[in-house]
Amino acid sequence: MSRRLSTRSPSNMQKPVILTVLITLTLCAPAFGYIGPGAGFAVLGSFMVFFLAMLSAIATLFTWPIRWVVRGVRGRRAFSRSRVKRVVVLGIDGMDPSLTEKYMAEGQLPHLSKLAEMGCYTKLRTTIPAMTPVAWSTFLTGCNPGKHNIFDFLDVDRRNYMPTLSSVHIGGSTRTIKLGKYLIPIGKPDMRLLRKGKPFWATLGEHGIFSNVIRMPITFPPEGFRGTLLSGMCVPDLRGTQGTFSYYTTKDAKESIYEGGEQHHVTREGNMIHARLVGPPNGMRVDNTPMQIPFTIRFNGKPDTAKLTICGYTHLLKKGEYTSWVKFHFKAAPGSKVNGICQFLLLNTEPDFELYVTPLQIDPEKPAMPISHPAVFSTYLSKLQGPFATMGLAEDTWAHNERILDDSAFLHQSIEADEEREVMFFDALDKVKRGMVACVFDGQDRVQHMFWRYIDESHPAHEGFGETKLKNAITEQFQRMDNLVGKTMAECDDPDTLLLVISDHGCKSFRHGVDLNRWLIDNGYLTLKEPANGRKYLSTVDWSKTKAYAMGLTGIFLNIADRESQGIVQEGVEANALRRELCERLSGLVDDRNSSVAINKVFNARECYVGPYVDRAPDVIIGYNEGYRVSWETAIGEITDNLFLDNKKAWSGDHCIDPRLAPGVMFSNRRIDGDLPHIMDLAPTILDLFGVAVPTHMDGKPLQVHEPEKLGAAN
Repeated sequence: MSRRLSTRSPSNMQKPVILTVLITLTLCAPAFGYIGPGAGFAVLGSFMVFFLAMLSAIATLFTWPIRWVVRGVRGRRAFSRSRVKRVVVLGIDGMDPSLTEKYMAEGQLPHLSKLAEMGCYTKLRTTIPAMTPVAWSTFLTGCNPGKHNIFDFLDVDRRNYMPTLSSVHIGGSTRTIKLGKYLIPIGKPDMRLLRKGKPFWATLGEHGIFSNVIRMPITFPPEGFRGTLLSGMCVPDLRGTQGTFSYYTTKDAKESIYEGGEQHHVTREGNMIHARLVGPPNGMRVDNTPMQIPFTIRFNGKPDTAKLTICGYTHLLKKGEYTSWVKFHFKAAPGSKVNGICQFLLLNTEPDFELYVTPLQIDPEKPAMPISHPAVFSTYLSKLQGPFATMGLAEDTWAHNERILDDSAFLHQSIEADEEREVMFFDALDKVKRGMVACVFDGQDRVQHMFWRYIDESHPAHEGFGETKLKNAITEQFQRMDNLVGKTMAECDDPDTLLLVISDHGCKSFRHGVDLNRWLIDNGYLTLKEPANGRKYLSTVDWSKTKAYAMGLTGIFLNIADRESQGIVQEGVEANALRRELCERLSGLVDDRNSSVAINKVFNARECYVGPYVDRAPDVIIGYNEGYRVSWETAIGEITDNLFLDNKKAWSGDHCIDPRLAPGVMFSNRRIDGDLPHIMDLAPTILDLFGVAVPTHMDGKPLQVHEPEKLGAAN
């Protein structure tokens, strides 16, 4: 049985626990690394993580009596005004209300049905666009996207029109000292959370209320507050990407090029194969070459088995079975290591050898960069629970799309990731009796994305891939989440605990993609210098003749003068007229192949958002109809010859559509009044329940939550 982590507030922590944390830090090797997209490796940043974590533990040890008194006084004042002792938020990413209601009516979700009866159930309005990073950022800030600056997974660098990650900037140290072939960084790396606004749990902490937050999206790098936090979606892998898998095979390396992964050609020499794990560029070397680790595969004569040896340890490989998390380390420079974890999956031994390796992930015990608050929290979790997935997108949807992983292999990742955080979640419920606990489970969203094709008979990928077809994967995932809700209800059976089960959005079928850039070309808004020929990142666009372009998953940007580097559209009258024109012309767009409406409504961002970051948003947001979404090509700036393209990937369900078609869900163990509540209303509601004044910058409004004794009248 997994050991559990104490998440008790520092005011209640015992001396032995603090000493344990301090000893854990002392025993950890101070040779860490720092990886960022395009930033290489900066050892000083990791050393600072370790150093600051140690200082934090020492400070905690010696100042706990004073802080115990101060926080005790503040906490008593806060709870004297509170209507609850504890709020528990169980986030189930992507849980769709239509399927939820269907399965409840069929009796397949008894715990959710019971929760609805004892309290309430309603659809939960989501953000424009209906997208995970946008919606959860709105949940945790209580603000519209114009105030928190997250509008998509991707943003556009207006200097070069290249896609960038919207939530975090990671750059290396700008100053170095050259020592032979090594570069010694001076100063900390540049690592910034691009989401703006204050999380509501930080406001709770200012009033003495402790919170434990687990795997909440868009919390990397973690911010300080009174509580503990393990970052979620958008934590990068060890290579600084959002997930790059590796595929080793004796097949001809030229046979396939994979999105989201790399193929490595290997050669069998007798009963041995020699290969290398490829890590991030080594920013401590002048040549910046990628770090690598050799490993060997030895065949022992038994069918469908082999032995893996890496970093001095041997692991048994069995066809179709993942290894447990395997630890490894790259050597960046003398005395400096970058620690990581990954899993290996033997796909085949004959006639060709095939091996899948998950994206290389940050080792939570010895993190290459801070993934938790306090920094020691991830180390503490790992010591008590063992290694666990740290990457924000732990489930490898790319490898499933590319058919490296079959249905079963992908589903294993989703279930395992949920099981890992379930241990953390229930430990928090056990330890945090006063305060707030929030945990987001991703499996529901990922399973719906990848298996929707089985419940949509008209989907181009309905027949599935390979020998194994998990046609009941979505139903069974709902049942797993229902069991999780049942166990959570048992831990929240006291009248002073409010339980909220919420999703950020729903899900619908994604049958066809829309190439927005093709539409812009055909209608005179975008001009090419030369044929695109499959090139990405809008590299063939003639910006001197282009008024609008599409990048990412949500909408269209205008080529604004003095905003984009080669902008030609003047902000003001011209830009406003162009936004309105695009909204009018694209709303109601029909797929002439089947006479279906592909786009319901196009939203003018200047009318949807309010706040200082509106100019960072796409100028118009596309509200697709059910069955449609932006094409895969448009998202990365690749232009095709077709306006509509069939989606034949495993990723067959989506929610980047008209948000009115993809609301989330909200269940509670208390009756909650409110006409079509919005996800931005939940942060103000939680603050209000704890007797904390709602900050004036929040756009959401507190919902009316009834006392437990009033539940009878509601039913």
